[in-house]
Amino acid sequence: MKQLFRDVDGGPLCPEGSVACIGAFDGLHLGHRALVRHAAGRARALGLPLATLSFEPLPREFFAPDAPPPRLMLPRARAEGLCVLGADVVGLLRFNAGFAAMSPDDFAARVLAGRLRAREVWVGPGFRYGSRRAGDLASLQASGERLGFAANGIEPVLLDGERVSSTRIRAALVAGDFATAARLLGRPYAIGGRVVRGRQLGRTLGFPTANLRFGGKVPALQGIYATRVHGVADAPWPSVSSFGTRPTVDGVEPLLEAHLFDFDGDLYGRRIEVEFVARLRDEEKYPDLPTLVAQMDRDAARARAILMQAPQRATA
Repeated sequence: MKQLFRDVDGGPLCPEGSVACIGAFDGLHLGHRALVRHAAGRARALGLPLATLSFEPLPREFFAPDAPPPRLMLPRARAEGLCVLGADVVGLLRFNAGFAAMSPDDFAARVLAGRLRAREVWVGPGFRYGSRRAGDLASLQASGERLGFAANGIEPVLLDGERVSSTRIRAALVAGDFATAARLLGRPYAIGGRVVRGRQLGRTLGFPTANLRFGGKVPALQGIYATRVHGVADAPWPSVSSFGTRPTVDGVEPLLEAHLFDFDGDLYGRRIEVEFVARLRDEEKYPDLPTLVAQMDRDAARARAILMQAPQRATA
């Protein structure tokens, strides 16, 4: 991580100026990547750092806490991905009641001019900001004239004649259409994190798993999947994964459990990434553990067969 900040107020992070871009960046899909890469090019041309601004929680999560939208990506992965795309400074601004009440002019003055000393600000199509979403590109440009920065938007990125969006990706994941999700993302859909200790029930059933928590967020997919695990060997490791609340054993928190075929090793504490290849079925509640194990055997056999046939996709 180069430089991460969370607060609206504080000293200038880029005293000599910066190029900034703003977005939710959930998933870092092709549209997000186009915005960040364009802003990164402008930053290099001007000899300035690139600052990317996003929010945590995402605004839609803050305004709908009882029914938050599914999340494609956790905060750490989002920040790391932005750095890979060229960000020197990453802002995951705390979206709370005070932030939600901030006027567009106040946001421009305190964050863009104050903290970032922005010279240019780049946004995506349909950009809105400030209290009651009152701000748009025109108001940002007007603020920039007063505060000393230029504001511009990029054209939408289209795929199959429609704008690439996180909403389209969520719909593809729910439908188990990982090929379309990968096209929209520019890479296969995957979830990364640090392996945590679970109840170790899978080991006693003959299916030891590497477990990833989803940070209390609502995942965009749920069920049983053929997967590949990155970060345990030179090549992705074939696996079968369950992502859900484990109703047969009275689970509550969404947990991603990956069973790596024919793997013998300790993964606790290691950072891995689980790539989703194909959806096998919904999560179900079984009457007893032997019935569950029998279904797990069938899932594993099916996942092995799918992975033998499914080509490994390159990352854009």
